Amino acid sequence: MMHPYLTFADGTMVLHSDLKHDEDGGRVFVHFERPTDDGFDSVRFELPSYEMTPWEGSFSDEEIAGFRRFLASNAHLLYEFAAEGGLNIA
Repeated sequence: MMHPYLTFADGTMVLHSDLKHDEDGGRVFVHFERPTDDGFDSVRFELPSYEMTPWEGSFSDEEIAGFRRFLASNAHLLYEFAAEGGLNIA
């Protein structure tokens, strides 16, 4: 299941998975998606490795670098919310 985390001013949505337990402690998948006229620009990162999987559309190299910086400063929160089953907004 994917959970919303936030939306950037340009409409790019950040979503994260539940915590996927493994022998290394756990993984979280983080998706960046932006609606376009033809569908979506999408890319996925896996934490803690920061490996990237492009899906569809195209983000610029500058945008990808920004996503990596964002992940570096938000990874601890993404892990926390992933372990809790998403951000609780009431």
